Order: sequence, then C-alpha cells, then structure tokens
Amino acid sequence: METKYIFVTGGVVSSLGKGIISSSLACLLKARGYRVTIQKFDPYINIDPGTLNPYEHGECYVTVDGHEADLDLGHYERFTNVPTTRANNVTTGRIYQSVIDKERRGDYLGKTVQIVPHITDEIKRNVKFLGNTGNFDFVITEIGGTVGDIESLPFLESVRQLRWELGDNALCVHLTYVPYIRAAKELKTKPTQHSVKQLQQVGIQPDILVLRTEKDIPADMRRKIAQFCNVAPDAVTQSVDVNSIYKVPLKMHEQHLDEIVLRKMGIEPKGEPRMEHWVDFIKRMDDATETVTIGLVGKYVELQDAYKSINESLFQAATYADHKLNLVYIHSEKLTEENVDEKLRGMDGVIIAPGFGQRGIDGKFVALKYCREHDIPTFGICLGMQCMVIEFARNVLGLPEANSTEMNPNTPDNVIDLMEEQKSISNMGGTMRLGSYDCELQEGSKAAQAYGSTLVRERHRHRFEFNNEYRDRFEQAGMKCVGQNPATHLVEVVEIPEKRWFIGTQYHPEYSSTVPSPNPIFRSFVNAAIEYGRERKK
Repeated sequence: METKYIFVTGGVVSSLGKGIISSSLACLLKARGYRVTIQKFDPYINIDPGTLNPYEHGECYVTVDGHEADLDLGHYERFTNVPTTRANNVTTGRIYQSVIDKERRGDYLGKTVQIVPHITDEIKRNVKFLGNTGNFDFVITEIGGTVGDIESLPFLESVRQLRWELGDNALCVHLTYVPYIRAAKELKTKPTQHSVKQLQQVGIQPDILVLRTEKDIPADMRRKIAQFCNVAPDAVTQSVDVNSIYKVPLKMHEQHLDEIVLRKMGIEPKGEPRMEHWVDFIKRMDDATETVTIGLVGKYVELQDAYKSINESLFQAATYADHKLNLVYIHSEKLTEENVDEKLRGMDGVIIAPGFGQRGIDGKFVALKYCREHDIPTFGICLGMQCMVIEFARNVLGLPEANSTEMNPNTPDNVIDLMEEQKSISNMGGTMRLGSYDCELQEGSKAAQAYGSTLVRERHRHRFEFNNEYRDRFEQAGMKCVGQNPATHLVEVVEIPEKRWFIGTQYHPEYSSTVPSPNPIFRSFVNAAIEYGRERKK
C-alpha cells in the first residue's frame, strides 16, 4: 500500500500530550500489523536539544544513529518498539541550516530564497523522507508547539500543502483541551472551537478531534463540538485523564481512534489489534501490591522530565517484577556526610544519575561511598558510572585527588579523561560519543548474567571515558572492568562482584527500554533491589 501520512497538531495549551496520543495511535496501528513510525517537528531554532539544559527542555534523548533528539522520541520507542533515527526529529534550526547550506552552494541558481516555497519545500521533503524509504505504511508526524504560535506557521503551511498534494493519503488529528470550571461545575467547549478556527485560518481542516479532558464529555457536547468545528460527529473522540500513560492506547482504542483513522484513509478495519502483551502489562501494573523503593540521586530531581527515560525504565522493570515503583528523588547538591544515612537508609536500591559538570557531584560521591559500604544495590549511569570510578579511586585505591578532567583538568590522577580523538574538537555540538556501540561483557559477570549475553549494543552520550592506564589497579582492588568496546577497548561497564549489585555503565541503557522489551540490566537491578528490600524487612 502507499504510505499514509497522519499529522498531529495541538491547540489551546501546550503539554496536552501530543506525543502520547501519537505514540498510542502508532501502538494501535502496529498492533494491527501495519509498519508505523513517528516523527517530531520542533519549532525552535536550536539544531537539536543537545545543548539545551534540562530546565529548558527536559531530557535529551539519543537515537540509535547518534542524534540528540526531543524526549517525545523516547515515548515513540517505548510504545512501538521501533528504533528512531535522525530522520524522526527535525527542528526549525535544521531546516534553515539545510536551506542556507543549499543557498551557499548555489543550488537555488540565484533565486531569492524565501519561506515559501524553499523552507516549506524542505519541511515537506523531511516529512516524506521516511515514507519514501518504503519501510512504513504509516508515518505519523507530530507538529510541536500550539496552533497560533508564530514559529509553527511554516510547519502548518507545509502540512496544508501536503494534505492537498497527498489527497486521501493524508489526514490531520487535532488535540485540544476541554477545561472543567469547578466553580461553575461546567465543561467549556469554546477554547476548542477557537483552536480549530485558528487551524482553519491557516488552511487546515482537522479530520479527527481528540479532546483532552479531566471529566467525561457528554455525547451531546461532543456533537456540539463536531457541528461548530466541521468535523464528523463520530470523529470527535475524548482522552480522559488516566493514572498512567500506558493506559492511553487502550483508552484510545475504546474511543475507536484507530478504526476512525483507517476508515478515513480508505481502509476497512479487520478484527481487533493484537494488544495481549500490552493488556498483560497493564494488569501487572494494576494488580501489584508490593512496592520497591528506589532512590534517584541527581541534580535535576525537581524536574519531572529531566530523567524521563530512567523513570520509565525503572517503572517497566518494577511492573514486570509485579511491584509498584516508589521513586524517591534525592537532590545531589543537598546530600552530605551528615544527612546521607537519613536519606538513603530506607532505599531498596539507588540510581546515580547521568549529567554534566561539577554541580552536585560531591553529593554523588557521598551517596556512592555510603551505598558501597552498606552494600545497597547501586546502578551508576554515564556520569554516575564515572563517579563510581572516582569514589572508588579516592576511598579504596588511596588517591584522594582522583577526578575526571571534566571537573578538574589538573587532577594528578585522571581516572576519567577526555577521549583522545575528542581533544582537538572545539565545537560543543561535536564533542560527544553518540549513538549505539557494541559492548563485550565478561563471561560470568553480573552484567552478562543480566543480559543473558556477552555481546550487547547500547546507546551513548558522553565526552569522557575510563582511563585504561588505571585499569589494573582497579581490577586488583576489586572493581572489575567487565564490559568494553571490542574495537577501541574503552571500558563500558564496571562492577564490584563481591557486592549484591554494584554496576556502572558508561552507556545509557534507559534509551532502549520499551514496554514490549524492558532493558535487561534495569530488570536485574530492580530484582536485586526487591531481594535486598525483603532481606531488610526480615
């Protein structure tokens, strides 16, 4: 079949959950046997979110091919189990950079370069790129921002043109908000009407409305919305708040969203989507009675999206272990020798979060020393793994000034150092090891047991590495380098075998954890935490 294109836009307010609706629709279509992918178009001028701090943008997600992307791509993968690439996330910055590069090369043959047609043509080319590969039946394109934003206009104009060009192979799903005014005890439809009117003003008539709401919207109110928004009554669906994002695909199927989309694209739905695995996951989640308590030590703990993929990976692992997750955020800047016992003694397991820079690093060292000495299951990710190495060097190897050259360029014991090939690079956006790399795990190590394999492939996002000149000293003192890149011999995984579970990974396993395929090392960590929790209770 020809590739079908679905555009998801949002109105009224931001943060309504376009990414979750897009992911849920993709999940349902995939469960019906279709090949589906999702892409996100972000209207900001940054080339990618790699240089944005988490206070600005939440987590920076990394694709298999090493592209730094919007955190919504994490949701896309968690819901569909389909890996994303650079083509799945495009910003205004990348569009303009591409057009300007073409202009400098003379590709436009001296023509005046304008938003229409040159910018819009570049956007359209990116929209259709995934469809042109022939690998997908459906390409879902989420347009970031809210209808009415100035910066979204070129994207919306491109959508308008594509819907005209593609005919029945394109449709628009518009997500809006129906607020409930508690004082009046009324749901209000006017914001949705205004939002659709704004979309119509730029030439786009939505085919389907998804109404985000806290309260069930009566059928007569949905008919009123359909009438005033020129949308078929059976194409007005609602997305009522639920206690987990993973329930949204099932709720949207109850609203027949997947069937409406298929019929509007000339495909008669057959049977039901194969959602048995998903239903089992939700049942486990709802039926769990025991709780596992994990402490997450980091410097962005006040931001719910800063560690999004880690949170979801822990939640998935806990759910498959038939436990509820109690995730306790511990601010590393506020963690000291004096309060560490109070903060960590109730934890079944501790995660030392990734990050960059000096701020909050001392609290991570304090947490690691406490966890190592009290034998609490501990998982260090990226900078968390590097902190494991530094703390061990200081307190076990007797190197009190051991450090990373990121924190102290003049440290006499640079147990963590900048990769040799990165030392000559000055462009901040180009100084990182990004994307999927192979890792060989030592036979019999806890990491290899967790994966059930000695060869894994995980995603990276870092500049600094374990310094192999110190490798023998660490090994002799009890911290084993049990994972390495087979091509470069760079250390990827460290562990202390004599501990219950004390492992650090230079890579980010949270990026590859999905509902259908939860990451094995997260499952191993959570299972160790559950076991430790039971021991403590005895």
